[in-house]
Amino acid sequence: MPKPLPKVQRVAAYGLVLRGRSILLTRLASRISADERWHLPGGGVDHGENPRDALVREIREETGLEAEVGETARVYSAHRPGMWRQGRRWDYQALRIVYDAWVAVDAPEPRVVEVDGSTVDVAWHALADVRSGDLAVTEIVTEALADHEPFRLQRLAVYAVVRRGGDVLLTRISARGAHPGAWTLPGGGLDHGEAPRDAVVREVREECGIEVVVGDLLDVHDTHFQGTAPSGRFEDFHGVHLVFRGTVAAEAEPHVVETDGTTDAVAWVPVADVESGAIRVLDVVRAALAASVD
Repeated sequence: MPKPLPKVQRVAAYGLVLRGRSILLTRLASRISADERWHLPGGGVDHGENPRDALVREIREETGLEAEVGETARVYSAHRPGMWRQGRRWDYQALRIVYDAWVAVDAPEPRVVEVDGSTVDVAWHALADVRSGDLAVTEIVTEALADHEPFRLQRLAVYAVVRRGGDVLLTRISARGAHPGAWTLPGGGLDHGEAPRDAVVREVREECGIEVVVGDLLDVHDTHFQGTAPSGRFEDFHGVHLVFRGTVAAEAEPHVVETDGTTDAVAWVPVADVESGAIRVLDVVRAALAASVD
């Protein structure tokens, strides 16, 4: 009767890191995967190590990037009764904890930091290539993608529609925002416990450097989409927008106040340019202009 193989269990933490239509993957060394398949970034959890901390460490070693890790995860089990590892056969079980993880939108290109490790390459790959099978990946990649549900965020924000003659006051979204280069109304997120009209005053002051008098609520607008947030996290986003009428002093000259924020320009923009499509605006701008017509 053959002698039973020695049993071993390995606990590892991995990250599903998405950016738009791309996924961050690492390529396994030939001693781990004969055909050097692409794999989720991550690796073994050391004794006594928190799995989330282990994942941050592994992503740093394998990609050179600093990652944020979500609070929840899925666990996958792979049983390999006769796996060849470290020069012998094992009755091997891999327990894989897969977290939602993300890196900053302005993170540098990934690069392998660890020398002589299990990772020989790292790159962003098109999700379409993974799902079509054109890119050779490990089973945990396809399993995790099949089960993935984007982080859901509902955000309540306030905005001001401020008109002067044939112009409207708009701000341009910087590269740190979700729609870089697009123009929108001055405004932003409502802080917990903050009165909506107070939030409008604060946001216009922070983004445009001018004081606004807040009038009637003109519209409640909402938007729903999936995409990469300014934090770098891939989200299922629902924004609810309270749009107020605003007035400013006749001599008020707007200017960008915050540096390295989500606004990189502010200006009086001809309404005709919005209506003609000469400039790219978010839907909330068109809705607000329609609601503000006397």
